[in-house]
Amino acid sequence: MVKQAIQWTLRLSGNADPELLSACEHWRQANPEHETAWLRVQALNGELAAGYQAVPGARVALETLENTSQRLQRRQALKLLSTFAIGASALWLARDVAPWQSWMADYSTATGERQRFTLADGSLLQLNTDSAVNVRFDPRQRLLVLERGEILVSTAQDAARPLRVRNRDGLFEALGTRFVLRQDERSTRLSVEEGSVAIAPRVRGQTTAIAEAGQTYEINGDSALLAERSNMDSAAWADGLIVTRDMRLADFLAEIGRYRHGRLHCDASVADLRLSGVFRLDDTDKLLALLPQTLPVRVEKRTDWWVTVSARG
Repeated sequence: MVKQAIQWTLRLSGNADPELLSACEHWRQANPEHETAWLRVQALNGELAAGYQAVPGARVALETLENTSQRLQRRQALKLLSTFAIGASALWLARDVAPWQSWMADYSTATGERQRFTLADGSLLQLNTDSAVNVRFDPRQRLLVLERGEILVSTAQDAARPLRVRNRDGLFEALGTRFVLRQDERSTRLSVEEGSVAIAPRVRGQTTAIAEAGQTYEINGDSALLAERSNMDSAAWADGLIVTRDMRLADFLAEIGRYRHGRLHCDASVADLRLSGVFRLDDTDKLLALLPQTLPVRVEKRTDWWVTVSARG
């Protein structure tokens, strides 16, 4: 979808032809995903423009290319513009890779944000904080590509096209199911809520395990191992909650840290305190302020971006 939106943007650049504008508008209205992709590309254009301003000589070069493109054939001009875009924005993009990936993904969320989408086949896709997914649906396949983060998928039935999710660590085929897939720094965690999911680790290239409802697997690209029961409800985030059962405070704070910017530090003196309960994710500052009411801790907010939890003195 994003590639199509980019193509439309290029075709309309410097061209106010009414028929072309009408065709683009028709494409945008044909599918909600088209409009989403279009808005993402337009926003990205604004980000890139700001980035060019930060590169010495970029504004002059860009204006030169824009003038040149009016005299060159379309394909030649686009090649020239693309070459400049890659070179001039490379340093700028390298400073902040994750936001770039978010813009280019079909669906994405920022830190602290959660979103839900109904896909073209009727499946429900929910994204947790700081996540990105690309969708590859065609007459032969239904494929989701998890670029980063965590998703919950409730699949719609389609016997001819099983829904699959691919990520860095493997391929997961839904067998009429509802499941959570979370990609962390070192591994991927699959938790099946309903039905079952076939797991094919990336290195193996074939199914090595079937995860059933209630089971959780840890996948690292080479293997898929049945994991121990977690101290946290794997799907509660989809309802804006974190539900814990005898969870270490250090682990709890690490989880909360996923939903906020800055550093959330847990002092070693309180790291092993245990916590059980149901907490709302919408306001993590308020959540942290409640901790001293249930645990012998002190929450010190040094700045908006630096919070420390330590023993109550």
